Amino acid sequence: MKIFLRLFLYIAIAIQLSAAAEAAKKPYVLIISLDGFRWDYPDRGLTPNIDQLARDGVRALSLESVFPSKTFPNHFSIATGLYPQNHGLINNRFENPFTKEIYRVGDTVSVRNAKWYRGEPLWETAKRQGVRSASFFWPGSEMNLDYRRPTYFKRYDGSVIHEARIQGIIDWLQLPENLRPHLLFLYFSDTDTQGHRFGPDSPQINEAIALLDEKLGLLRRKLAEIGMAGKVNIILLSDHGMTQLKADGLILLHKILGNRKIKISGYGPLVQFRTSGQKEKAELFNLLEKNQKGYTVYLKEDFPAHFHYQHNAFIGDIIAVADLGYSFIRSEKELQKVLKRKPQGDHGYDNHAMDMHGIFFAAGPAFKKHYRCGTLHNIDVYPLVCRILGITPNQKIDGLLERISPVLK
Repeated sequence: MKIFLRLFLYIAIAIQLSAAAEAAKKPYVLIISLDGFRWDYPDRGLTPNIDQLARDGVRALSLESVFPSKTFPNHFSIATGLYPQNHGLINNRFENPFTKEIYRVGDTVSVRNAKWYRGEPLWETAKRQGVRSASFFWPGSEMNLDYRRPTYFKRYDGSVIHEARIQGIIDWLQLPENLRPHLLFLYFSDTDTQGHRFGPDSPQINEAIALLDEKLGLLRRKLAEIGMAGKVNIILLSDHGMTQLKADGLILLHKILGNRKIKISGYGPLVQFRTSGQKEKAELFNLLEKNQKGYTVYLKEDFPAHFHYQHNAFIGDIIAVADLGYSFIRSEKELQKVLKRKPQGDHGYDNHAMDMHGIFFAAGPAFKKHYRCGTLHNIDVYPLVCRILGITPNQKIDGLLERISPVLK
């Protein structure tokens, strides 16, 4: 009997050790988003830690955002591998024309309502396949359905300091192996905030660039302290870039439209119009086309295919896209607010314009070293991360692994 008991204990211990060894081999991926960090910011001589990350791994020329080059659409495209027309977040603010409900960044009720989010984000793909995940403020990770959220997540609170966010990642990575996430997300907004307020060429944006670089250095040091420096695949990216607003770049829609009662959705670089019928649509399009200065107007059905922004019922009948540096103003009230705030930078323009491109750096056991490549597409991050983690990606995505896989060993 004692022999059988000892044999049972030996087998149980062997199984545990084998499971622990197998778990230790599981890859880790940490995706860090620096909101509004334009593709050329690392070339200003302010980012020694980002420079070191590039030397340790991969640097792309840029990361092309999806249209519109706004925060929530792009973060969710990175997470799902889908264009906004397919994952549903067609802007930071938009209306469901059938129910009149509004999705708006900053409105916690709509932001957490899972019905707005189509597609399958990385954390959901991972959860289905037994991989734990954790998110410190990634847009879309607060959905009110448990099975659609990461295993661990934080509800967005912009007042949480950088060090606390970094420590949150470190704490998750120090959980017992059977509870530890292997896919993690981290978000910082500094360069977007300062870029809007002061512009992409201001001393304030340079301070934000240097600050975020310093925090990257802190994160990597802390990873080293817990013995994870050589185990975590770090992907440092941004959702979009930033451009300088023109002093004379305000497009006064309320002056062009006069007393017409037209439903306008969107703001800044992108607006859409929903009309009551073919006659009104034709008249409005002709009026907007006649007054075209600082923008281009399209019928939805004629919107260029390269934007991947036609096939969604929430998109308006007419779409107007501002030229770089220009902004649509919908009313006199909105004009007075803009004149008071005097924003200096914006994004949301044509995603192919270089000013709208972000960054892509990566280093870790899965990535090549000292590797530089051209422009990558942010919808390809989803299949890339699935490949690293060894999980099967959702097959209904727009991203292509073959476009980005050369960065891997």
